[in-house]
Amino acid sequence: MPPPERQEVRHVGIDASSDGQRLDNFLLKQLPGVPKSHIYRLLRSGQVRVDGGRVKADRRLSAGEQVRIPPIRMADPREPVRPPDRVLNELREAVIFEDANYLVLNKPHGISAHGGTGQLYGVIEAIRAWDKYEYVELCHRLDRDTSGVLLLAKTRPALLRAQRAFKDGDIVKRYFALLIGKWRGEDRDVDAALVKTRLGDQHHVQIDEDGKPSKSRFSPRAKYRDTTLCEVEIFSGRTHQIRVHALALGHPVAGDAKYGQRDDNLPLRERGLKRMFLHSHFLQLPATAEFPKLLLNAPMPDELRNFLQKL
Repeated sequence: MPPPERQEVRHVGIDASSDGQRLDNFLLKQLPGVPKSHIYRLLRSGQVRVDGGRVKADRRLSAGEQVRIPPIRMADPREPVRPPDRVLNELREAVIFEDANYLVLNKPHGISAHGGTGQLYGVIEAIRAWDKYEYVELCHRLDRDTSGVLLLAKTRPALLRAQRAFKDGDIVKRYFALLIGKWRGEDRDVDAALVKTRLGDQHHVQIDEDGKPSKSRFSPRAKYRDTTLCEVEIFSGRTHQIRVHALALGHPVAGDAKYGQRDDNLPLRERGLKRMFLHSHFLQLPATAEFPKLLLNAPMPDELRNFLQKL
């Protein structure tokens, strides 16, 4: 096997398709296969520059600027890891909506939205491997073990429209979550700030008053002997938000190995629950001057629907 290539210094011009993009996200696309941690080290050390000046990771790029990318020892970016045909076909079958601006999947559980630590590929890498689209980007993310509505943009304006709606809280997002324990009363709101920390190579999220504002509304839809099916609307989009807020209520998500208790999950696993019971079933984007309203529904997967029948 030949040794990995060492690139020369590159100066990459920013065109209209990258106008307004964060620098760190731009570099992730320019340097496939390079760990995210290494990219942030390059930024902190000043080796990446924009128009000759030092910049931070969250700097928004503008058309016409020049980005200096230093030499990096890496695998040939022309040969990215190709997801297996099985995965490509599974995601083709998961498409629930497509028009000129957006592609929407009912994402299966067990596949990440994108490749990263310990993941050679995710949904976005698989869709690009279809070789069907000139442009396709994730508008948001779902946890690896969460299924449901995943929105991707096929044009830069469509991406910015969706990102703006997520940032401004103009979207409606609802999930189905099976929670452990008997639910008392009706709807409950959890308005608790969240902070993300790192334990080794794992992210962990916890409630902290100094964290990012986060709000979830839990509405019971079906009550079983020792579990409750809730519809959960989130008014922010933090990592692991539903899972941590459910834990704060004393009702962790069924099958959640990170935040739940093994003794609670084991009886459910013995009855056939092989995954976390969390599914994003509804997403709405409001209309804008350029785009119509978007209403998206993702049916609950058979493995979750069938499990409910056993309760």
